[in-house]
Amino acid sequence: MGAMQPVRRTLLRDQAYASIRDAIVGGDLPPGSVVRDADLAASLGLSRAPVREAFSRLVDEGLLETKPQSHTRVTSLDAGGVRDAAAVVRAMHELAARGAVPRLEPSHLYAMREANRRFTVAVASGDVEGALRADDDLHGVLVEACGNSAAAATIARYTPLIRRLERQRFGQGVTCGSAELHERLIDACADGDTEAAVAVTTEIWRVLEELPHP
Repeated sequence: MGAMQPVRRTLLRDQAYASIRDAIVGGDLPPGSVVRDADLAASLGLSRAPVREAFSRLVDEGLLETKPQSHTRVTSLDAGGVRDAAAVVRAMHELAARGAVPRLEPSHLYAMREANRRFTVAVASGDVEGALRADDDLHGVLVEACGNSAAAATIARYTPLIRRLERQRFGQGVTCGSAELHERLIDACADGDTEAAVAVTTEIWRVLEELPHP
């Protein structure tokens, strides 16, 4: 048998982080629920070490809170925290739009239109996961085309806080965005109108800052 490369510890940590984060954002681990590293490690088929490392990152990102020698639990939906995260994410998407528009190719525009088609279908059918995934894909085109890794990392860092609220509100019949706003954004991009694209991006993300909070 040829030499095999061992799975790096960082990959296990990242896998644990992504799985736990998705469970929190998706509501499988609801606000206030206590989480235990041993239980989650067993569920994920991992040792406790990468799960503990994931916990540390999730605490830093505001999705978990810990009380030493007591418990670790999922944070509540904090109005101020969500608004702060939405403002930061908006600013980064504005930056991404400004940098991306001059670089867009027809394939980028096709991908954005296809994502908005999926978004529209998902909203109409009440498919929360599908709508948010399509929304991420659409805006992700601009984030990737922009090429600003710091903006991309900041968006990835703070978006989960917002998505928790969006899932809750979507489940209550409140839509999480507008296909019409997306179309306006795509049209501005197709026209090469950077300022219009930034303005529509601002409008899209300000809606999230104004969502009713628990």
